[in-house]
Amino acid sequence: MLDSIDEAIVRELRKDARLQNKDLAERVNVAQSTAVVRHRALRERGVITGYHAEVDLGAVGRHVQAMLAVKIRPHTKEIVDPFMAYVLSLPETLALSHVTGPEDFLVHVAVSDVGHLQRLVLDKFTSRREVTEVHTNLLFSHVRKH
Repeated sequence: MLDSIDEAIVRELRKDARLQNKDLAERVNVAQSTAVVRHRALRERGVITGYHAEVDLGAVGRHVQAMLAVKIRPHTKEIVDPFMAYVLSLPETLALSHVTGPEDFLVHVAVSDVGHLQRLVLDKFTSRREVTEVHTNLLFSHVRKH
């Protein structure tokens, strides 16, 4: 359970993970020493698991984003775990979700252009023996909630 101070710290760090401790303490209305102790405790308890940089994908040449809905067979642990590791190893993969429903996975990818997307689907997904279907949905926009 998180109390209101922990919730405020998490909320502020989700907005800006680079906040200096003095600014974090000010924003959540606690002493700097309290902010340091609470922040450390949140990391030690596994509430905060890491920090990352938000990147403008267009600025790094990855202008096209898509969501791939992938079905595999057989849907067993012996197939699922290596498939997930494989998908996460692809540089185009931004996120991977193992889901229920008609598909088994949703893969968020970013590529340079539609040709790159086609090669990714054909060469990296449908060529795999366990993949039985891939449905590709282009993303017009993607907004991350902070």
